[in-house]
Amino acid sequence: MTAIFAIVKRLLASNKISFILTALVVLCATSSGDVVLSNGNYTWLLAVLTPFFFVFYAFKKLMHLGASKKDYYLGCLISYGILAFCISLVNTVIHRLIDPIYPAQTVINMMDVCQWTENGMIVAGLQQMFFLLLVMVFLHMLLSMQTHWYGWLTDAVLIAIICIFTPIAPLRAILAGFFQIIMFNSNAALHICICLLLSTALSLGGLVVLKRKTL
Repeated sequence: MTAIFAIVKRLLASNKISFILTALVVLCATSSGDVVLSNGNYTWLLAVLTPFFFVFYAFKKLMHLGASKKDYYLGCLISYGILAFCISLVNTVIHRLIDPIYPAQTVINMMDVCQWTENGMIVAGLQQMFFLLLVMVFLHMLLSMQTHWYGWLTDAVLIAIICIFTPIAPLRAILAGFFQIIMFNSNAALHICICLLLSTALSLGGLVVLKRKTL
């Protein structure tokens, strides 16, 4: 466990650029008009950027330092959990304390758009955390596959799904239903369970990919 926590510390330290970029966007982003975007939304940028640094930068560095693939992967999952909690906490605080005093008639926060706040801020924060964890685990697995043929195949399948399902109404309804379940879901118990199940499945898939991964 000591080795894993040391890896977590190094992973988070190697992610400084993501922290800085996210902080700059959150602090500097501005909107005008009666309807504006909450700056808290931009905290999600950290969840998108982090897997890129963990997969393309930290992996090689930790392998050269003698870390095992298992410890690296567990360290990544723990780090994603920590970051998901922190991002959710920051956005929830911004939505609760800063959005109401914003000099605009309407401030749009993704927590409202996704209908999570219907369950109260604490439960909404939990829903946000597990959704962000799912996003990071998915991106980690997808990025880890990019040096292999099955990674390119996965990219092609995802692009094909978007291009084919979007213009065809019945298929578009299926795609919308999928996002309704994993994101725009006011049923907290169902939403959290689905995010956890998908995160677990993707984590297992990511472990299989990692075993084949080389420097």
